[in-house]
Amino acid sequence: MRAMVLRAIGQPLVLEERPDPLPGPGEIRVRVEACAVCRTDLHVVDGDLPDSKLPIIPGHEIVGIVDMLGSGVSAPTIGARVGIPWLGHTCGTCPYCAASQENLCDHPSFTGYTRDGGFATHVVADAAFAFPLQGFDDPVAAAPLMCAGLIGWRSLRIAGDGHRIGLYGFGAAAHILAQVCRWQGREIYAFTRAGDEAAQALARSLGARWAGSSEESPPELLDAAIIFAPVGALVPNALRAVRKGGRVVCGGIHMSDIPQFPYRILWEERQIASVANLTRHDATEFLGIAPKANVKTTTTVYPLMRANEALADLRAGRFQGAAVLVPEA
Repeated sequence: MRAMVLRAIGQPLVLEERPDPLPGPGEIRVRVEACAVCRTDLHVVDGDLPDSKLPIIPGHEIVGIVDMLGSGVSAPTIGARVGIPWLGHTCGTCPYCAASQENLCDHPSFTGYTRDGGFATHVVADAAFAFPLQGFDDPVAAAPLMCAGLIGWRSLRIAGDGHRIGLYGFGAAAHILAQVCRWQGREIYAFTRAGDEAAQALARSLGARWAGSSEESPPELLDAAIIFAPVGALVPNALRAVRKGGRVVCGGIHMSDIPQFPYRILWEERQIASVANLTRHDATEFLGIAPKANVKTTTTVYPLMRANEALADLRAGRFQGAAVLVPEA
């Protein structure tokens, strides 16, 4: 197999040739068709997340074909297309797992962070954490659903049932979630970097009622706001934009420090919440909704060996939607 490997924090990924991995008990091997590039991959490469296993193959928005089964696995079957997400395994026994909160498991493993991920031609996954993708015929289009879509969906559920939803940072997750919200009959207000007219145009094309800079105030108070950009300074902005009783949801795994802000903008029962990982229920629910909502992902494709370029372009905001790596033929 070929893989782009992180050998040292802050350094470019290195292309390596390795023996094809073998699945252990309860595992499957997947031939990777596509792997989207997530901002969390940047956090892994930059060392923003502690205790990363090194060397590590990043990538956790994986779509591919099962080509080998470990012992004890009867499903999925060889030849099936599956998606592999960030949450790679849970212990099943800690208090959180017992309470159906496996996203908060005390002893988890994470794809592309503590176990090798999808910036490769092959990946081994826990069969219980691989989702069937029957009917998802385009692996490139499906890959961003495995994290941007799933975290967006969980964020929306935590945001509540409000009608006016603000999305801060209109990248991979927001451009998927905007389509779901439109299908649900909600109004979307898109907040982007100042001067990012391309992102604002994409938001409007996907049905956003308003699009502007993150420093601007929306034309109406919001019922909830979801922050996907890893910028803590957006939290006070979002609090000012939501109505009394509104909720601000931080949808990323890492964010810069939240600056001091006056209690007045939190008062009147406004709330701040965070999203951590996902559950398998989230995935099953969202993957059932995405086709009904006719979600279409906007993607820029890079060959696997150009993973460093894709990461750099993501950091600089040089594309709309999501970057997707595909193994070379």
